[in-house]
Amino acid sequence: MSYALLDAARVAKAAGVSLGVLKTSAETSETHVRKVIMIERIEALATAAAESGERVTLTSEEFWLISKNW
Repeated sequence: MSYALLDAARVAKAAGVSLGVLKTSAETSETHVRKVIMIERIEALATAAAESGERVTLTSEEFWLISKNW
């Protein structure tokens, strides 16, 4: 698994956009709900990191999940 150290503010913004897209969907499957929860957590962590001036590390899977839905 690969990891990347990223700008937390940009990750938080991307996660927010991704959440907006996912929440407009009428989908209610368990998989969809899990995606939303995971991205909400990533957004919260990235926002906290950005507020403290830190960066955030994402796995390639987490990055793919966010980027696929924006």
